[in-house]
Amino acid sequence: MRLYWEIARRGYRRFAAYPAATVAGIFTNVVFGFLIAYILLAVFAEQGQIGSYDASDAVTYTWLAQGLLMTVYIWGWYEVALRVQSGDVATDLQRPLDFQLYWLAQDLGRAAYHAAFRGIPPFLIGALAFDVRLPGDPLLWLAFPVSVALAVVVSFAFRFLFNLGAFWLLDYRGVAIIAMVISTFFSGQLIPIALFPDWLMHLAWALPFASMVQAPIEVFLGHARGVELAGLLALQAFWGAVLLLAGRAVFSAGTRKLVVQGG
Repeated sequence: MRLYWEIARRGYRRFAAYPAATVAGIFTNVVFGFLIAYILLAVFAEQGQIGSYDASDAVTYTWLAQGLLMTVYIWGWYEVALRVQSGDVATDLQRPLDFQLYWLAQDLGRAAYHAAFRGIPPFLIGALAFDVRLPGDPLLWLAFPVSVALAVVVSFAFRFLFNLGAFWLLDYRGVAIIAMVISTFFSGQLIPIALFPDWLMHLAWALPFASMVQAPIEVFLGHARGVELAGLLALQAFWGAVLLLAGRAVFSAGTRKLVVQGG
């Protein structure tokens, strides 16, 4: 465990080394946060309430989604695919550590940095400018970081899984783009899943992607309490376990047929 703790620390420090990029990212999150918030406020000015969401829920969702964008990081991560494509994975396999746990630890360190420096500042700015809804139950303040941590695990497990397509494909980018589009839409990163038609909302919750973004937002908004809250966290844990196990199985199959091009 000490080994993976040190790997997580280095994952944190890797992104902490670029403070200017963090400031630029916060600025971008805030700009998009204002745009999306005003669009949703215009929608709710006409509708009043949609499903379980009112205007206050909508703006709170907006700033939480902006804060979770880089924390959960559901797209744009191809490091494993690049190592498979270059053949560097052959060296990785000789190291005395678990390949999947190595990348998971590094990703948790990355997520911790982005939660603190790309997640909290945009939300605080949004809270100053809009009427955001804060949890009134102390249990929700405890459940929310747990839900975010589970969301990161689900996201990593999915990203790790589609990266492994590089074992069989000469160009992994097609699979990566499809995965990015599907996960972004069904995770609730673009718009709340509560605004989907009923059939599409049920489909979204039946897939693992809602556990990446929408689930922690629902926890923060207090839409899940008691048994429902426990069930939501259990759903995230379930998808995390399923996708991690699937990743291990696919990685094992990929290493059995690994051929490094040119050697």
